[in-house]
Amino acid sequence: MSICPITYEACEGKYSLRGLQKLSRSLKQLQDLPYSAADQVFEAAARAPRMSIQGVQPKLSAVLNTRKNGFRFVDKGGRYILKPQNPQYRHLPENEDLSMRLAATSGISVPLHGLVYSKDGSMTYFIRRFDRAGTKKFAVEDFAQLLGLSRDTKYDASMEKVAQVIDRYCTFPSVEKIKLFKLTLVNYLIGNEDMHVKNFSLITREGRVELTPAYDILNTSIVLSEVQEEIALPIKGKKRKLTPEILIDYFGRFRLGLNRKIISLVLDDLKGSASGWDHLIGVSFLPDELKSEYRLLVETRRKRLLG
Repeated sequence: MSICPITYEACEGKYSLRGLQKLSRSLKQLQDLPYSAADQVFEAAARAPRMSIQGVQPKLSAVLNTRKNGFRFVDKGGRYILKPQNPQYRHLPENEDLSMRLAATSGISVPLHGLVYSKDGSMTYFIRRFDRAGTKKFAVEDFAQLLGLSRDTKYDASMEKVAQVIDRYCTFPSVEKIKLFKLTLVNYLIGNEDMHVKNFSLITREGRVELTPAYDILNTSIVLSEVQEEIALPIKGKKRKLTPEILIDYFGRFRLGLNRKIISLVLDDLKGSASGWDHLIGVSFLPDELKSEYRLLVETRRKRLLG
């Protein structure tokens, strides 16, 4: 028996039928990517000038070819983003897949995502694009654009300014602030210290402006050595030594204006979902050393924040 890298459930082959059908109901098998990790990094660099997706991590745009049972790289019209192993940092695909899964169990909306095997046995992370549905393409703007910032100044903001963007642009700000509050707490709990303004976006669908599904959620604490900060954008001027008073009382109650009942419901949800994180970390595709580091960080921060 093995573990399906799309559903994390036990399966006979590389993927479970349920995992394959999440990609397409007509899919009965999924071929390995016909590229090694090094090949994919090369392809990402070669295609970067022609592609609409950017970022520090190597990324490839792809479509799912159900007739050939596999992903195919494209320059335009991609429905999936693929991220191969990064030669600079260890096991980023496995880390991002697990981190996104932990967020999803906490009630945070995330796109379909998972891992696919490559021809050299390495794993590549995939995520379905949320700005497309059939022939429709939805307008998406990240918070850097909305705040007049750039890729070079994406850390020159604060979580208070993120909240201001929601107040200014969202159709129902009070609903989106609850989402932002939960996402902020989850990012803290899993050690995501790189949630800058380009990792928040708004999407317009059927006349409603709201937060996009979450993306680029990663435990950066176990990736980067000697991390000094606990959050990318400061809250109340602080990026480290965050406390429940700062995260819950100040940011949740005072800055986001959430009442005690809503905050209590969010915290109860997190306590319930976080209790199952240890199992997901255990069956994840991270090596045992990183599983241990991930568990230790989550447990430490969970006790600090949730008691």
